[in-house]
Amino acid sequence: MFHSKQITPPAERVIREAECRQLTGICRTTRYMMEKEGDFPARRKLGGRAVGWLLSEVTEWQQSRSKAA
Repeated sequence: MFHSKQITPPAERVIREAECRQLTGICRTTRYMMEKEGDFPARRKLGGRAVGWLLSEVTEWQQSRSKAA
């Protein structure tokens, strides 16, 4: 009898405002303007007034910026 194990990929981690600011060094207003211009990953609505960013997208954005520099 053959049993295959299903591997579940890890869930995407969502970071909130304070952690995003700490990781990027960019204040909220500047990030929101960059997002509007398509220069920063889009935030995700988490419910009510809460928003967050996918850590993987922010990390990818940081890596693309370091390659361009």
